Amino acid sequence: MAKTKTRSTYRCQSCGAETPRWQGRCDSCGEWSSIVEEAAAPMPVRARRAGGGAAPVPLPDVSTESFVRLATGLVELDRVLGGGVVAGSAVLLAGDPGIGKSTLLLQASGGLAGSGARVLYVSGEESPGQTRLRARIDGVDTSTDTRLSTRRTRSRSPGAPSTQPMRSAPSP
Repeated sequence: MAKTKTRSTYRCQSCGAETPRWQGRCDSCGEWSSIVEEAAAPMPVRARRAGGGAAPVPLPDVSTESFVRLATGLVELDRVLGGGVVAGSAVLLAGDPGIGKSTLLLQASGGLAGSGARVLYVSGEESPGQTRLRARIDGVDTSTDTRLSTRRTRSRSPGAPSTQPMRSAPSP
């Protein structure tokens, strides 16, 4: 018999949103004291380790038609990313200090915003003033995109929850 582990989920009674932990206020609807603990169906430990029990699928059978790519306007970056940023994805950019990571991402966010995409620029190292100065120096149009810059990654800006990520829609 496979070993099972009991798991709890926490659901808002006002809007139905689920969270992995209890919290005093629902992030989705803003209601206070509306989160209640519910017992989730136990899942065998082995199935969780194997990817949630999903059956393997041959790679050629996996559909990629639902991935919408957004061009950043930077030809080489778009080429490296396979044609642009996939909506709803995260891209890790790493390199030595001073190599130009922030400059590249600021220019890419300006290109995305210029094409009509909503952009949330988050920086853990630069202040909002530094980000604005860098944008001005690099010639990035900042009139169309949203920026959030913070040094404390656990803090949240009042504007952050109202900025919803873009969702990719399946192609017709």
